[in-house]
Order: sequence, then structure tokens, then C-alpha cells
Amino acid sequence: MESDTQQIALGLRQGDVIVLEALVEQYQYRLVRYLIYLLGRRDGVDDLVQETWLRVLERGSSYDGQSRFEPWLFRVARNIALDAMRKRPMFSLDSNDDGGVRPSPASNEPSPFTLAARTEDADRLACSLQTLDPVYREALALRFQEDLSLQEISVVVGAPVSTVASRIYRGLATLRPQFEGETA
Repeated sequence: MESDTQQIALGLRQGDVIVLEALVEQYQYRLVRYLIYLLGRRDGVDDLVQETWLRVLERGSSYDGQSRFEPWLFRVARNIALDAMRKRPMFSLDSNDDGGVRPSPASNEPSPFTLAARTEDADRLACSLQTLDPVYREALALRFQEDLSLQEISVVVGAPVSTVASRIYRGLATLRPQFEGETA
């Protein structure tokens, strides 16, 4: 019996629309959520998601089925998002040097993070995540939202495992004082 990853790889190599539809159904929400965390905003995400699925269909033969599908999918989405950001410069995901400028939501309306928050703690966390540098926000989202291992995140972001671990540590260290100061 073939594993799920091997079945996905075979289906993508054959251009099987049923396999692609099943993947879209299974991963659509996670892909949208990842791109919102990556970009720190909701606008433009739908276009990036659509382009990601088109790229999966076009280049699905490059997925070998030897590892989990999620890191490969998130890597494709990340590359598309980076290409889009290069065309419309906002901030860098590969550098902590943002010139002191933090990306801000496109409007004064509540961000996707705030809208998604269902409890007071979740609301505070969502607001705090927006203040993080994009490299830390992405690492935390992949680790804790998408449940990827450090090795899988390393594949997605194209950085060594030690760098990924450092980004997660620093992101958490940045968030910690915001929550410790408010628990008194």
C-alpha cells in the first residue's frame, strides 16, 4: 500500500484533478492562514493562494513524495509571496533590518489576527504577533499554527535549522514580556 505522500506525488505527476481538488479542500484554510501570518495582512492573499495552487498543478512533478506535503506546499506559497513582495516592496522576510518601519494593516479596520481572535488572550496574542518582525512571525506561525518541525520549517524558509530555532526563540522572547506584564 502506498503512503499518502506517494499517492499525492503520483497524482500530481499525472495531473490528476481529483487529487488537486482533495489537496485544495484539505489545505486551503491552512494556506490562507499561513499567508496572512507571513504578510501580516489579508488583502492580496486570495490571489497568492490561487497562484500557489496553479503552481502546484504546473510543477507538481517536482514533489517527490518522500517527505510530508505541507513543507513543500508552504515553500511554494512562500516563494510566490516573496515574488509578489519584490514587485510591490513592503518588507523583507530574510532580514531583521526594516529601517525601523513596521508593516501596518492596509486600513484602520481590525486586522485578520484581531478578527480571528475569539478570547481576550487570543486577541492580545494576535495584536502582539503583528508587532513582530516578519521573520519571527513566520517562524512562529509555521511551528505553532502549522505544526511543522524545525527541519520542515528550515526547508520552507531556506534557512538552517539553527536559524529557525533562533527565530522561534527570539519571537517568543519578544512576546513573553507583553504577556507577563499584563498578568499581574
